[in-house]
Amino acid sequence: MAGMTLEQLKIFLAVAQHLHFTRAAEELYITQPAVSAAIQNLEQEYGVKLFHRIGRHIEIAEAGKLLQVEAQKILDQVSLTERGLRELNNLQRGELKLGSSLTIGNYWLPSKISEFKSRYPGIQIDCTLANAETICVGTAMGQFDLGLVEGDVKPALQTTLEYEIVGSDRLLIVVGEKHPWFEQGEIQLSQLTETPWVMRVPESGTQQRFEEALLNWGINLSELNVILVFTSGEMAKAAIENGVGATGISELMVKKEIQLGTLRSIKVIDNREKETTIVEIVRPFFKLKHRQRFQTALSKAFEQMLLSSMLNNSHQQPTKKEKGKIKN
Repeated sequence: MAGMTLEQLKIFLAVAQHLHFTRAAEELYITQPAVSAAIQNLEQEYGVKLFHRIGRHIEIAEAGKLLQVEAQKILDQVSLTERGLRELNNLQRGELKLGSSLTIGNYWLPSKISEFKSRYPGIQIDCTLANAETICVGTAMGQFDLGLVEGDVKPALQTTLEYEIVGSDRLLIVVGEKHPWFEQGEIQLSQLTETPWVMRVPESGTQQRFEEALLNWGINLSELNVILVFTSGEMAKAAIENGVGATGISELMVKKEIQLGTLRSIKVIDNREKETTIVEIVRPFFKLKHRQRFQTALSKAFEQMLLSSMLNNSHQQPTKKEKGKIKN
């Protein structure tokens, strides 16, 4: 038996993706007869039908569906192994694939990437930004070496993903100059239900933490007058600056606006007990990685840099005394 080759697997996957021999050939820059020969050789070698020929069209057969899953795993592992070998030369070259939720990626991560690039200038860093749920799923699927999110890791993914805290920030309740709370500067917990709210979509890590804090304060989201829901924090911030309601937003996102005086952070007083306190929402930033997938030397180096940076800034981490705290 000659056995299957990596080239045959690449050709098969291209045909399985396009369900068309000519398009697969064009993608791979080879001839259509070469594609047909590779598929025919696989089918003859193992005595299976990978595709059904129906007139001018093809459909993937059961054996083809099995091979499609396994072939992708094999080629992914080969790619990771090649990357690992290239990185053996003192991390002088290679590629690091990061996935980050929006707030982290736009405001917290750039300085970390710059620091890493200064240490390893030959390294290419590919960073994808999306909501927390998408980054969790992508890390579990092997799209990213490391994921960085501020939202929850769903129970279904916790057996697949290993996660730990590498930083934190605060969520602030913020209003614009036209809002009546702007001059007051502070409110009681019970007043949170007395204003319109601008929110993020449920998949947002910011939204997940804000809703969790509300529940800790005895307030259900349904009690709030939510008038707008946005996919990004920048959109929510712009709406608030234009005088529409209040929002819960990362301190990292509004530092400049608060300094300029176009937005104001509102203190929230919890007077449910005899001793009144100012409540805060402190949330962690999680680093995610797959529990079983091969981890490249680059990934380990970036991970170690994040952990070292967190230790150097340990005063920023959540403490048990802070209100509206999150669960690890």
